[in-house]
Amino acid sequence: MLAQTPTCAEAPKLGRLGYNCNNIAFRNVTIERKRRVGQTIIRQRRDRSSFRLLVIALAMGTLLAGCSSTSSNGARVVDRNSTVAKRPTVTSGQYIVRPGDTLFSIAFRYGWDYKELAARNGIAAPYTIRPGQPIRFSSGVGGSTTVVSNPSSSSTTTVIRRPVATTAAPVTSASKPASNSVAATPAAAAQVPAAERSAGGWAWPANGVLIGKFASNGSLNKGVDIAGDLGQPVFAAANGSVVYAGSGLRGYGELIIIKHSDTYVSAYGHNRRLLVREGQQVKVGQTIAEMGSTGTDRVKLHFEIRRQGKPVDPLQFLPRR
Repeated sequence: MLAQTPTCAEAPKLGRLGYNCNNIAFRNVTIERKRRVGQTIIRQRRDRSSFRLLVIALAMGTLLAGCSSTSSNGARVVDRNSTVAKRPTVTSGQYIVRPGDTLFSIAFRYGWDYKELAARNGIAAPYTIRPGQPIRFSSGVGGSTTVVSNPSSSSTTTVIRRPVATTAAPVTSASKPASNSVAATPAAAAQVPAAERSAGGWAWPANGVLIGKFASNGSLNKGVDIAGDLGQPVFAAANGSVVYAGSGLRGYGELIIIKHSDTYVSAYGHNRRLLVREGQQVKVGQTIAEMGSTGTDRVKLHFEIRRQGKPVDPLQFLPRR
């Protein structure tokens, strides 16, 4: 058996063995203190371990929340060319007309009302222009010009010096080469019920989910974006005349511009196939194109309404859904 430490009561009998009550009490206190210190250290270690586990859990929760938000059904799709098409109005220099341009497409591209641009350049209705003709944005007149390059080229702007031409017969827009994507047979008109049109006579240009809304500031969206299926029909939003059909405006892909009045025009971008030609009269609800993804990275219709050359919110004109 192991020897036991004598108690204070037994200490006098064992004095000759060297035991002392005071020594025994001190020893007991020391043992108790070490025991308490050990328990404290164990608790601290447990607390630190729990804290580390809590931090790890919070970090994992944040990471999972971020992953779930980026993989949701409302994933954000960025139009790679959106900032190009939303450039501000150009008020200086001149643009040299290239094959395929019309006065309406140039006015749309540089934020002008076509009537104001025509008046500044002395162009009368039906607003025919010719390749090589300078279209002036500034109010000054001179023998040399600053030329704004075509946005479909690789560079954004080019500054050159060339004399202003004043001769050569004008070429009508009818003589312009047609876009390869334009169908040979015009699409048939369809009657849109009055219940599906707004008070101003506007109708929705496509069926689908609205994935982009109008923003008036900066280089943000100057129209609305409607998601759909490849090849689904795109409709004329109101009666009018096609004044542009082609792919010369970078950021819009295959584009149609319809003139509805001296005040309003509408634009339909990113089509796969165009079904109308310039100069053609269209009715509200008529199929004018097939939805596509030209000039962008997903199938959608980009739709704009412009009042005197300035973009306005299409949702103010379209009927409520």
